[in-house]
Amino acid sequence: MDARVKKEMVIADMLQIDPGIAAILMASGMHCVGCPSAQGESLEEAAIVHGLDADELVENVNGYLAKK
Repeated sequence: MDARVKKEMVIADMLQIDPGIAAILMASGMHCVGCPSAQGESLEEAAIVHGLDADELVENVNGYLAKK
């Protein structure tokens, strides 16, 4: 699969690429992946709210996608 995510992407769009991304985000501490604000929030915005490193999340998600 050639899909890759960027921190500017909206979380809802990321989950459309692969619903399995939700498990990675939740394991990182982002437990509100399904909440309404996540539908319009970028990964970077959500990472800031949760005190997470957006670049690290992107790396983890893209690593997951690369293995598919």
